[in-house]
Amino acid sequence: MPLIASMINGAVSDTVEHLQTLSEARARPHVLDAATLEWVKCVHDDQLAFVEIYAEQLRCWRTARPSPAQLRELDRLEAQNRRLHQLTADVLALAQELRQGSIERVMAMSDLQLGPHALLRALSAGRS
Repeated sequence: MPLIASMINGAVSDTVEHLQTLSEARARPHVLDAATLEWVKCVHDDQLAFVEIYAEQLRCWRTARPSPAQLRELDRLEAQNRRLHQLTADVLALAQELRQGSIERVMAMSDLQLGPHALLRALSAGRS
């Protein structure tokens, strides 16, 4: 159980960091390239698969007559794993959103397209 606990807790911590970093890029998505965002997607798609593996392992342990202390730890780990699932889904959604403004997308825009885009961004930045 300690190994799975360490893996879940570490993944939660890392995913919180990833979400914070991507959130900071929301105002300037052009600083990200498509390859980086694809890497984020692949890593977090894989992580979602591990969330399911962790959930299955936790269910198995629950059927093995755990002690009261082990039950409390299983409850905690199940809550952490649900949090990990939500954080991972949030990262994937934000990465998808940021793809729309990646440097490749910005570079592909004509000046006519880029002007209004930049103006709208400047106006929205002025409101915050």
